[in-house]
Order: sequence, then C-alpha cells, then structure tokens
Amino acid sequence: MKATSATPSTSAPVAHNALPPPSATSNARSSRIAPHSHIKGLGLTSDGLAAPDGAGFIGQTNAREACGVVVDLVKSRKFSGRALLLVGAPGTGKTALALAVSHELGTKVPFCPMVGSEVYSTEVKKTEVLAESFRRAIGLRIKETKEVYEGEVTELTPAESENPLSGYGKTVSHVIVGLKTVKGTKQLRLDPTIYEAILKEKIVVGDVIYVEANTGAVKRVGRSDAYASSYDLESETYVPLPKGDVHKRKELVQDVTLGDLDAANARPQGGQDIMSVMGSLVKSGRTEVTDKLRREVNKVVKGYVDQGVAEVVPGVVFIDEVHMLDIECFTYLNALLESPMAPTVILATNRGNALVRGTTDVVSPHGVPVDLLDRCLIVKTDGYNREQIGKVVQLRANVEGLKLGSGVLERIAEEGERGSMRYALQLLTPASILAGLSGRSQIEVEDIGEMNELFLDAKTSATNIGADGGFDGGKMW
Repeated sequence: MKATSATPSTSAPVAHNALPPPSATSNARSSRIAPHSHIKGLGLTSDGLAAPDGAGFIGQTNAREACGVVVDLVKSRKFSGRALLLVGAPGTGKTALALAVSHELGTKVPFCPMVGSEVYSTEVKKTEVLAESFRRAIGLRIKETKEVYEGEVTELTPAESENPLSGYGKTVSHVIVGLKTVKGTKQLRLDPTIYEAILKEKIVVGDVIYVEANTGAVKRVGRSDAYASSYDLESETYVPLPKGDVHKRKELVQDVTLGDLDAANARPQGGQDIMSVMGSLVKSGRTEVTDKLRREVNKVVKGYVDQGVAEVVPGVVFIDEVHMLDIECFTYLNALLESPMAPTVILATNRGNALVRGTTDVVSPHGVPVDLLDRCLIVKTDGYNREQIGKVVQLRANVEGLKLGSGVLERIAEEGERGSMRYALQLLTPASILAGLSGRSQIEVEDIGEMNELFLDAKTSATNIGADGGFDGGKMW
C-alpha cells in the first residue's frame, strides 16, 4: 500500500516507512502534547453553571457542575474525609475531570494522583502506599516571623588572624559584611561559620542577600538590578534593591506536606565514613514509615497549629482505576477516611457490577464494596454524540497544530461514533504523518481511509475473534 504524491509529477511513490522531507520548521523546538493538554479547568461561570464548551471541555455539563461544588467545598475545607466517585464508560472524561479539579484548586492545594495498581509493590506494603499518598495530599503552611538583615552586599572582607593551633597558617576570625537598602546602609561583623555559608552560596559584592539573626542562615536572593547589563540572554536573576531598613522583621511562608515530614524523619542519618556512604548508595530507595513515627509527626504539627505558627491545608487524593484495589485496601481506605487528618478523595472507575478484587464471591457496583460506596458522592459521566466528538477532534487538532481538509472532521467524528472517541483522536497524528509523506500540509479524507486500513479499533478487532476465543480460522482474519 503506497501513499502517492498530491502533485501531478511522475515521481516514485513514497513508502510508509520513509522519512518525511525536511521542512523549514523542523529545527523548531516542540514540546510533548499530553492527552489532556487542552484541559485548563472546569469551564464554569461565576454562578457555578457549566458553559457548553469551556476550558477545554466539550459537554459533560452535569458532571462539571458537580465537580465545581466539590471544588468549593474543598476550598472552604468542608469536604475533608469524604470521597467523590466518578463513574462512566472508558473515554468519557473521568481523568480529565480530576485534572480540571486540580487546575481549579491551584498550586497551593496539594493534589496527589495515583492509579489503583500502584499499591502492588515489592518494596512496601499495599496499605503503606495508600497511607503515603494520603500524607502527601495534606499540606502544612508554616508561617514564621524572623529577624533578618537584608540588603545588597557592598563589602565582603574576611579578617584573618594567626591560627592558635598551628603557627604555620592563618584562620578567619570574623567577616565584615556591608549591606545597603533604599533607606540606608549597615556594616555587620559576622561569625566565621557564616563566612563558610557565604562561600557556599557563592555570594559576591552586588548580590542581594538576607541573613537570619537567630540562626545565621544566609540566603542569596539574586543579583542587584543596578548591575543589570545589556545582554539579551543571561543566566543571572536580577532583583530590586530591598526597601526599608537593613535590620527588619520578615514573615516567611513555607509549604510542605506531611509526607515530606514523614520522609525526612524516616530517613536514617548515616555517618561520614566510607562504609556509611556506600551503604546509603546500595540501600533501597523507599523507606517504610511506621505508625509511631506518623503519630509523633502529627503531635509536632498539632503543636505548631495550636501556636498559630502553621496551618493545615487538606488537599486531594485522586485514585484512578479504583476497582484495581483489593478488599484489604478498601478496608484500610475506610480507616483513612475516618482519620482526623484526611484529605478529599476522588475515585474513578469504568466498571459496572464487578467482583471485588481479593474476594471470590463479593460482587458490588463498580467493583467497590458497598460500605465504601455509602461514603461517596457519585457523579456519572455521559457518552459523546457525533457533534461533540467532532468538537473534541477539532480542539485536539488545534492544540497539536494540525490542519484538517474538507470533510475530514465529519469522517473522524463518524469513526469516533462507530468505534470510540479515543480511537478517533488517535487517528489524527498518524494521518498527519501520512499527509506529510504525500507532500500535503493538511489531512484529507483519503488519509483517514488509509488509516482505517492500517489500524483497527477495539470493536472491529473484537469481531474478528472466533467463538473459541482464538483468531478466526487460525489466522489473523
């Protein structure tokens, strides 16, 4: 089967495995386009109603409005410890809805996605994987007011003295640092250990830094914009001269998760000898966190919250293909939902009545035990008609930068209605490659026809399976 050229020349036909001709834009840098790159949010109006087409979504108005209510509950922190279950046929937008929820929540709210089959690990227990995901979905916003010295470095002079332990060398006794702000300047005499931190941060005159008064920690903010040059491209970050006095009180905000605290405290602190270093290299990457350690971390976090230093930010755990969890995981999931520190849980499945994994006789709706279903708000995603499939295909073509010829959109929408929308979307890129091999810049109807000859959709492949479960006639078809 050959792809002939669209021009009336008599050149030889181009084979399928031939390389496309070089184009003027072949050297342009292109980024990978993910299946849900076009999803930017739920596409809701200010009163919570779903626009027919918005934020990358086509249709699914009821499901989007329901997810919008959940987003409002999460932001108001009234949905912790509850679960939302998205059910629907494959390819109806369940994962896209979860990603849209994460977009609506923003970057400040932790969002931890996982697949049900991730719990089956040879390194840690199944329940440990679930607990770790839940802990990573609970944020901790630490607010701390510190006394700092901040400004542009105008002087950096280490003062040396004779080493009392040896008469052959000198040591740094202290370091003189001059800092300048818009309001004034100040000269500091700092400990030699702070000078080591200054060297580690590679700080020079002209950098904007701040030094914590209590701990002596030094942080380089950037280069003063007074030293900005006329280069078009630079690796340096320029910052304005700090305002106010050099000595000031500054509020610092740091966002971490309980999973980060667990991992930091569970990691054993080895020595500096060669055996400890080699042991850390060959050791397994994952460390199982004990319940005792988690209780200690929770106690410390509660103390911070009571003091007003920290604030707990419940996030979202998204478990796709939740029917892949077994009965032990579901039981543990019930316990996690009842814990005092529990995030919002979003589950997704495409199963109808299915056997609960890990049992031999328990059949439940969606493959989820009934006691967990009672805790869930269930949202159903609808299928797409031909018109909606056509809109989705056009949207993906715009995202991928593909041009569609006359009648192509209708033909692909027809294929999507006959097979599935995923199959219709998968035809776009191969058809564009075939069009490029034929010397065309846009996809034509004959490209889609040839793709159907080369590839099969799931329904067509299923019809070619014989009654005995093998290939019909002992051959392909």
